[in-house]
Amino acid sequence: MALIDFGGVLEEVVTSAEFSVGKAKSILKDETIAVLGYGVQGPGQALNLRDNGINVIVGQREESNSWERAKADGFIPGKTLFPLEEAARRGTIIQLLLSDAGQVKAWPEIKKCLDRGDALCFSHGFAIVYKDQTGIIPPEDVDVILAAPKGSGRTVRTNFLNGSGINASFAVHQDYTGRAKERILALGIAIGSGYLFHTTFEKEVYSDLTGERGVLMGCLAGVMEAQYNLLRNHGHSPSEAFNETVEELTQSLIRLVAENGMDWMFSNCSTTAQRGALDWAPKFRDAVSPVFDNLYQSVISGKETERVLDANSASDYREKLQKELDEIRNSEMWKAGAAVRSLRPENRK
Repeated sequence: MALIDFGGVLEEVVTSAEFSVGKAKSILKDETIAVLGYGVQGPGQALNLRDNGINVIVGQREESNSWERAKADGFIPGKTLFPLEEAARRGTIIQLLLSDAGQVKAWPEIKKCLDRGDALCFSHGFAIVYKDQTGIIPPEDVDVILAAPKGSGRTVRTNFLNGSGINASFAVHQDYTGRAKERILALGIAIGSGYLFHTTFEKEVYSDLTGERGVLMGCLAGVMEAQYNLLRNHGHSPSEAFNETVEELTQSLIRLVAENGMDWMFSNCSTTAQRGALDWAPKFRDAVSPVFDNLYQSVISGKETERVLDANSASDYREKLQKELDEIRNSEMWKAGAAVRSLRPENRK
């Protein structure tokens, strides 16, 4: 482990350079990793584990789309692909990667499958932190650990394939065996993390729920829509409004931020853009700060958890979700986006 200076604050991190895949394999050599759920995070983590030579099986509801997807990815029914409960019984480290609502529904049966000394692993602190609402309280004779990739399951896989890895946090909530920390570090590296940083279940879920609703998704979608609508209302064409709102950000500027930081992006733009961005950034910061304060309080109070569990447990959840997603896709803004993307050189071959 190494202490890294993050803007004047020292943090403990573990990199894939110092904690090799070979070391992870040695620690996990007698373990069977049961990945429960093959929806969002499951495929990327399970495939990376398999490619790294880890003994991994998948648990998924039979005759579902995700079951068929796991088969298509080479997991074999009866050998490396099983119904949820059977996979949980066979595993020594059970990765509970079902949706949060799915975990609540499956927990009574999964709990029965846990043996003394097993490890229960999460990629999200939701179930444990909000246990009063989820009802997920692990037995005292298992390790409870977390490895949370900071990205979608698709990115977990694509970053692994291109050799870059993805940042992830790790935490130990319950250490029954005395091996919980080495188990989660090994698992974190084996699922494809470039580096791991320490957190707690509470901090992970508070930051994650805030980030998803804030800058990463909710805020991003909202401010894009606001600027696009503003430009359209002032007579700009759909193509111009979309390019100035989304395309330039995703295809140019955000890549400069990723490469070397916000100041680097600013320094590689025109002096006119620099002056305007520096002047207006504090105005946007001050305008949205109260919204973020409200959001964070909603997260830590459990209101967001209640909303998620109520909505995602409804029998017509998927139909309602698809309707909301269709409204986004069919809006003028994102129809313009589809047209712009079709004009990229790589899409015109």
